[in-house]
Parts: sequence; structure tokens; C-alpha cells
Amino acid sequence: MRKEFDTGLVWFRRDLRVHDNAALHAALERCSRVHCVFVFDRAILAPLPRADRRVEFIRESLVELDADLRALAGKPLAGLIVQHGFATAVIPQLAETLNAQAVFAAHDYEPGAMARDAAVHSALASQRRALVTVKDHVIFERREVLTQTGKPYGVFTPYKRAWLARLGDTPPVQHACGPHAQALAERPQAYAEPVPSLDTLGFSATNLQALGIGAGAGKARLLVDDFWERMDQYGQTRDFPSVKGPSYLSVHLRFGTVSIRQLVSLALQRSLQGSAGASVWLGELVWRDFYFQVLANFPHVVDGAFKPEYDQIVWEHGTQAQTRFAAWCQGCTGYPLVDAAMAQLNQTGYMHNRLRMVAGSFLVKHLGIDWRWGERYFAEKLNDFDLSANNGGWQWVSSSGCDAQPYFRIFNPISQSEKFDAHGKFIKRYVPQLARLDVRQIHAPWCAKPADLAAAGVTLGGNYPMPIVDHAQARARTLERYAVVRKGLQASTSDVQ
Repeated sequence: MRKEFDTGLVWFRRDLRVHDNAALHAALERCSRVHCVFVFDRAILAPLPRADRRVEFIRESLVELDADLRALAGKPLAGLIVQHGFATAVIPQLAETLNAQAVFAAHDYEPGAMARDAAVHSALASQRRALVTVKDHVIFERREVLTQTGKPYGVFTPYKRAWLARLGDTPPVQHACGPHAQALAERPQAYAEPVPSLDTLGFSATNLQALGIGAGAGKARLLVDDFWERMDQYGQTRDFPSVKGPSYLSVHLRFGTVSIRQLVSLALQRSLQGSAGASVWLGELVWRDFYFQVLANFPHVVDGAFKPEYDQIVWEHGTQAQTRFAAWCQGCTGYPLVDAAMAQLNQTGYMHNRLRMVAGSFLVKHLGIDWRWGERYFAEKLNDFDLSANNGGWQWVSSSGCDAQPYFRIFNPISQSEKFDAHGKFIKRYVPQLARLDVRQIHAPWCAKPADLAAAGVTLGGNYPMPIVDHAQARARTLERYAVVRKGLQASTSDVQ
């Protein structure tokens, strides 16, 4: 049976796997011959620091992807074409060289990526070639889940109900790439180079390997297997940063070394069997879809508040704001849990989800600093940085986004520390100068007796800073700052405990 296209080109981006890959599946079904490419896009790489864990993660994942494609094809000369250049130029040029009638890729929802894809589409169209994009990163995208009035959701809970109702009890269909794998073609000799080294790309090695962050689909499978054994306890363990509670799959979801359909299927299966932990985790995967559809339907969130009235807030600025922001970035706020969280981020590129809320809230509601400053810093540091989730999380803590915490609810970093790191294990790991403090003192060392501080080797203002703001005063100032959006809202005077 003759296929629709003689030759197709699969453009891998953030779907670095052969298992359940929607774009690869579509190309194999519709093309007699299929080539595969990944582009290290100079437009994306240019602003990154020379040592960037994400680039190293991608590079290592591509080595495995190349091997997996050759194994899938059963042809040792097949595999992945890897290019380094501007994708808007490389893809049309490669399609022309290979005489590919169609380029296949997964949908992307970020404004910059959509502009890139539009440029590629235009260039391919001028050559009478097609750009075929398919859904891969989410279960339901864009306008697939709408309110009864046909509008996109701006509140999570009803969105989740509608999402779950649409999913039902049937796991999402996965895309088998094996049945048509014989269509995978051998690479032309000119493109048979191995995956380039980091140095060739202009980057250097990081501490990714030392941290034990394994790249590639194989490492993702190991994490899935490990989490499968812990999933039932997820609801009880996920909020405690010193406990092995999360799945640690976020970076693999970000770069597509694991399939979202596979994860939802596993969570749904366990949830239908009565696992409360699996139900909670499934809800977290729904949050991921929710933020993707917010970005797709409300693109103004990239630069401004989801709720425009919150753009009226006057944030702190000037030298003091810059100094305090620098202290927050460096983990020198004088609040141990916040500082430990920032140390974890700076040292590993990862931050526990509970701590993302605590550290983010501290920046916005204790220091009065524009949430966009924190959003940019996280975007630079997080291994799993995703525009939709990062933006959604920062708007949540600033109360300006979808389903955000009310502006008058302000995380108390001391009580959060006492509740979620009661024995100070996490703090002691990332703020070791406090390790000898008693657990009753470690959450607020400035309240400890001088003799106890001396015995623990802690010098406030020396090897550990005094708090840069007072919690009560900062809270009062925040309520004043948010007064511009207070009208019509009922205030509460209680802190989050």
C-alpha cells in the first residue's frame, strides 16, 4: 500500500524518546522513508551559561535516542541526525537536501516556539513541503477542555473535574512506533556524525552526573519503576523535602524522555484500584495540562498578570530591592528554610515543590519584589524549567494567577519550616553552618540564646545572616501593597500554618 509521503523528516524537540512518540508514530505511518533530526538551536542556546545542566541532559539523552532509533530500525547505519544552527534555517535546508515532502514534530505552546514553527512552516511551504505537528506533550491541549459556555478554564478545580470526566476510566492511547519501524532510513554519509560533544557546542560539563541525575529514556524508566513502588504514599510524603516523596520525573517530562500518556495511565490504573496517593499524583499531572492550556489560551501571562488588576501593584525597586533580591538568590535571607531551598536550587538545579511555594512567596510577599524577577531566576536555574508551569507557579504565589492563593494568605517561613522540616534535616544538608543547632532553634536561629549559638558555632551576621526582614512587618507591608486589588475581596488575618 502506497503511503502518503515518500520521505518524511521527524524533528525531535522536547520528545526525546522512541516509546509512545506521537510525531515519530505519525511519520512512520504516513511515510515510506523516515529520517530523524535534532537541532541544537543557536537561538535557544545563545543566552545560556556555558555550564548548563539542561544542555548536558539533552546531549546525553540524544546519545541514547540515537542508539534507540538504530535498534528500532534494525539498521546500524540509521539513527539521529544532529545539527547545530538556527532551526528556522536548518530544518528547511535539511528537508530540501533529503527531499522530504513533510516534516513531523510535536506541538509546542510557548510563544517563541510557535513563532519559530510559523517561520519553518512558511519556509517549507515555499518549497512545497508540509509541516505536520501533532499533540504529544499533554493529554488535553488548548481548547480540548472547555467550560459549558465554551470558554477555557481559569480555575483549576472545575478544570480538573472536566479533565477527569473526559478521560474517564480508559487510559490514553499510546503510539506504538514498532510496527512501521522498517521505514526508518539510513542516514546519508554526510549526516552520519555522532552526537556532538558539549565542547563542540560551546558548553562545558556540569555536576549533572555527580548529582545522580540520569538523562535519557532508560533512566526515566528506572525512576518510573522506583516511583511505582512509592506511589501509594505520595499524598503523605510529597510535602517533606527531606523525604523521598516526589517522582523526580519532572526533568524527564520537560524533555520528553518519558511519555505523559504512560504516566497518566499508571496513575489512573492505581487510582482506580483505590490508591489515594495515585489520585493525588494524577491531580498533579492535571495541573501540568492546566498550565499548558492557560499559556495557550491566555498568552498575556508571559509578560503580565493573569488577573490584570494585579499589574497595578507597585513593587519594591532601587538599591535595597536589588540587594535583597541578590540575598534571596544566594540563599542569604536569614530564614533557614528559604536559604536551604535556594541552596538546593543553586547547587542542583532542582527545588522541591513545597519549597518553590515557600521561597517564591518569601520573595514576593516578604521582600515585595516583582514575581517576574523570581520567575526569570528560576528559568535560568531549574533543570525542569517549563514556561507554563514556572509562570503558573509564580503567579500562584503572587496571587495574580489562576487559582492563586489569596493575597492575604502569606506563608510564614518559620511555621512552614517547623511543619515540613521539623527535625531540620533538609536545612542541615543545605545550610551546614546551622547543623549543630538544636531542632527547636534551627528554624529561627535569631531567637536562640547567645550561648546556644556559640556552642553550635553560629555567628549571626557572621557565618549566617540575620533576617533581612521581619515577618510581621513584611506581612503588614504586603497587605498595604495589595490594597489596590483588595476591593471586593474579604480579608483574613491568619498566616498559612
